[in-house]
Amino acid sequence: MAQDEALTAAARAALAAIALPDGGRLGDTTRLAAVSASAGRVTAMIAIAPEEAETFAAVRDAAQAALEALPGIEKALVALTAESSAPSSEPQQKPTGALGTTPGAAPASGTSRKPAAMAGITHIVAVASGKGGVGKSTTSVNLALGLRALGLKVGILDADIYGPSLPTLLGLRGQPRVGTDRKLLPMQSYGLKAMSIGLLVDEETAMVWRGPMVMSALTQMMAEVAWGRLDILIIDMPPGTGDAQLAIAQGTDLSGAVIVSTPQDLSLIDARRGITMFRKVDVPILGVVENMSHFICTDCGAHHAIFGEGGAEQEAGRLGVPFLGGVPLTMELRRASDLGQPVTAMAPDGVLGRIYTGLAERLLAGLQ
Repeated sequence: MAQDEALTAAARAALAAIALPDGGRLGDTTRLAAVSASAGRVTAMIAIAPEEAETFAAVRDAAQAALEALPGIEKALVALTAESSAPSSEPQQKPTGALGTTPGAAPASGTSRKPAAMAGITHIVAVASGKGGVGKSTTSVNLALGLRALGLKVGILDADIYGPSLPTLLGLRGQPRVGTDRKLLPMQSYGLKAMSIGLLVDEETAMVWRGPMVMSALTQMMAEVAWGRLDILIIDMPPGTGDAQLAIAQGTDLSGAVIVSTPQDLSLIDARRGITMFRKVDVPILGVVENMSHFICTDCGAHHAIFGEGGAEQEAGRLGVPFLGGVPLTMELRRASDLGQPVTAMAPDGVLGRIYTGLAERLLAGLQ
């Protein structure tokens, strides 16, 4: 703890000396919004107005270089967080969401909410759930691979800052490189382009971040990653219906959302909340996936409805949204996920591979 506090103080001192475009120093302003250090890794936020993003790119680079030059710091992450107006010494009254938009605000008529870096993406699809623990990330990865098996160019963005799963599920190691335009280059796995905060920090680092830092990180992963041309980008959403979900829904042109739930009532209650949230921000519901629809016994092959039976399909019918299908829980699926060898990539013609490809076909039909 004392070492982290010393690193935080050293980081603040180094950042304070960074020169600004107007000739001043970062430490003489209120722009240094947050600095924290943990286990040799430092994160910092610099507050800017939306129109200052390009001007302050060099400031961010200089800040990151200054932090990485400090003894005891192994990795630094500096984020620019866009405010609705230029930062000042007065406290902010209304926090803004990703891309400098106020949460709940609609884009201007005729304008696109898609960041420039996403201009080459035809469809952006959110895979969401109202709660954690329903297998949303596993579904996202295998659904993306199912779309890839249909011949599409597919990317996947892990938007769960606090619990990123993509590096494990796709067997990704190392860190993404930075391109000539200072944008991160997505990593490649099983034919997918992939990006996750888990690729930028140590896997044992706890992301003890407040809301503004989370939204800034999400903004950067959407707007500062060189996605290139894609037919579909799958966004593995964080669980819940809070600021992060709204930032993504309002900061991109979502073609629609897929809701993942288990059959049990406890999960369906939260799935309804997820559907309601997307409807409130005018995002179409492309379908519901019933995950863990039943367990297949490895010894006898019998099906056991551990979490109930058919609940998600019935709920989809009640709410008037498509039902994409059910996915059983098997030892094979659990093992493949832990090993970073997704079943849809390793055994596309197997039972599970065909199920996920079927989900992808029905999702694609809904998009078309």
